Amino acid sequence: MLKIYGLKNCDTCRKAVKWLEAEGMAHQFHDLKVEGISAADVKRFAGAVGWEALLNKASTTWRGLPDGDKEGLGEAKALKLMTAHPALIKRPVFDNGKTVISGFRDPQKAAIKKAFGK
Repeated sequence: MLKIYGLKNCDTCRKAVKWLEAEGMAHQFHDLKVEGISAADVKRFAGAVGWEALLNKASTTWRGLPDGDKEGLGEAKALKLMTAHPALIKRPVFDNGKTVISGFRDPQKAAIKKAFGK
């Protein structure tokens, strides 16, 4: 089943859920703030889309981090930060266990339809 990772209060995540419902695509929502995320899932997502693309540097969470956490940023440090602060993950993330897609613009919508059965 398609799993969508995001935040329930995120406008883009809500739009994505409504779109999936309109498309008739069964899904399960995983609220990152409530349920958190495992280090293994963060690593798997980053392996699929790239850690730079997965890390949301435009977020208020990123801006609120101490400068020391932002300095010397590499993959390992970014993965640890995203695991500790799931709101740093660019959302929504769509996952069916084989394919991972991050973001919700037209290219991602097309990729979701192709990868997840529509």
